[in-house]
Amino acid sequence: MTPKLPQTLWVVRHGQSAGNVARDAAEASGLHVIDIATRDIDVPLSDLGRRQSQSLGHWFGNLPLPERPQVLLCSPYVRAQETANLLLDSGGIRQAVKLRLDERLREKEFGILDRLTHLGITEKYPELSEQRGHVGKFYFRPPGGESWCDVILRLRSLLEMTTREYAGQRVLVVAHQVIVNCMRYLVEQMDEAAILSIDRLGDIPNCSVTSYRALGDDDSNDEPRFRLDLVNFMAPLLDEGTPVTTEPDASVVPSP
Repeated sequence: MTPKLPQTLWVVRHGQSAGNVARDAAEASGLHVIDIATRDIDVPLSDLGRRQSQSLGHWFGNLPLPERPQVLLCSPYVRAQETANLLLDSGGIRQAVKLRLDERLREKEFGILDRLTHLGITEKYPELSEQRGHVGKFYFRPPGGESWCDVILRLRSLLEMTTREYAGQRVLVVAHQVIVNCMRYLVEQMDEAAILSIDRLGDIPNCSVTSYRALGDDDSNDEPRFRLDLVNFMAPLLDEGTPVTTEPDASVVPSP
């Protein structure tokens, strides 16, 4: 029977970025604005983020050949592209993997709240801070930005494309923290309460792996579905002594 789903789906958050470091510094100093000169899309990895990406690449490269990625879908943001390229090169798997950039995997857009710290939002836009607290992060959409629902809407079409074009293949996604959570929401068929309870457990570690394996693609009438395999898997970094970081992205507003 022709497979109806990708055989394996890995979802990875990019390595630590310069924006992660700048955000920590701004919050620690009580600043209103995160000191980042470039557009969010152009923020590169930190030196540690590059090392994390290479450690993850070693892990993928050491998988048995029939278990390695065949397709890599990547956010167009620089930090995600750098993660993907370092992963492919350090793992020695570039020639065997089709790399495809897809704007649907971009970071959640924060609109007028972009680059503001939690304190900056509270001081500059107190009415929006109050609204977000009332509506909740799942549905709240800042002016010019996106809610989690908006991100989920674009990811629905990405998953449909992945199923249609890469059925039976092994697909690796490299993107951002909100993307990882929203992909889990979709693949695991969660509701608002379920995904927010996971989100409250803490930030997703940089270069950690969440993965799924296809079930139900046999001659039965079962609806094909994914089985959760790994969640925030950090062994590729820990095995090489690479520090693990869990900073939220620079534009992400801390949870209330």
